[in-house]
Amino acid sequence: MHLFQSGYLVALLAAGLSHAQMPPVIGLGLPLEPAQVARHAITVFPDGRNLPPGQGSVEQGAKLYQAHCAACHGARGIEGPAARLVGSDGFFSWHDPLRVLRIASQPLQVLSVGASWPYATTLFDYIRRAMPRQAPKTLTDDEVYALTAHLLHRNGLVDSAAVMNRETLPQVVMPGLARTVNAWPPS
Repeated sequence: MHLFQSGYLVALLAAGLSHAQMPPVIGLGLPLEPAQVARHAITVFPDGRNLPPGQGSVEQGAKLYQAHCAACHGARGIEGPAARLVGSDGFFSWHDPLRVLRIASQPLQVLSVGASWPYATTLFDYIRRAMPRQAPKTLTDDEVYALTAHLLHRNGLVDSAAVMNRETLPQVVMPGLARTVNAWPPS
């Protein structure tokens, strides 16, 4: 009887599936215009694809940093309470002997932008999407390029005359890349 029941079930399923067809359009949603898609397609990839036009200098970034970032990251990018932006990673530094005490109360300060981010382009992407914390996505692309240039300079990765744009930013080699395990290595 068990074989009969399972055979009967298979026959019913096969017959039902052979006649069932999904309608070509289910009537949900609306088609999007390319301009609508472009507003939300802002992901910047590690190789620099999708970086917007614009540019920013280290000097411009220093002024913007004081206006938009210093309240959370400190005047020099090492004080916190938000994540450390400048310096090497680790618990101890000869230049900052009290760092160990601050890390105990603010663990985000263990890693910094210069030590842990693998790509300068993804740093740009993060700043553009999430900063400043109280008003994300309010910075212009030029301002984000300038802030990125300033942070890269503060970490010793570009010189003070550097100007970041869609051509120069992907060329910056970040120290954190050596620690990164790429799940999708280039072919």
